[in-house]
Amino acid sequence: MDSIFFITTMALAIAIIIPFYRVAVGPTVYDRILGSGVIGTKTIVLISLVGYLFNRFDMFVDIVLAYALLNFIGVIAIAKYLERKEAQK
Repeated sequence: MDSIFFITTMALAIAIIIPFYRVAVGPTVYDRILGSGVIGTKTIVLISLVGYLFNRFDMFVDIVLAYALLNFIGVIAIAKYLERKEAQK
């Protein structure tokens, strides 16, 4: 059973690399914000799986919640900043 979770964790780690293309090349700034949000979400799932693999899920839940909150606030703050910047033009 642990081998299934290990393989899933490795596949998810590889899947986190794919949105980096959208963040680096994205045709618009909004595509880059979306890519960073996807990376954050997949990282949250990855941290949860690692917590399960180490049998310390209770400790990793706190880390996941803090990371999710920071990711959400960061994406919203950048989106608001860009919205105000476009409104001034």
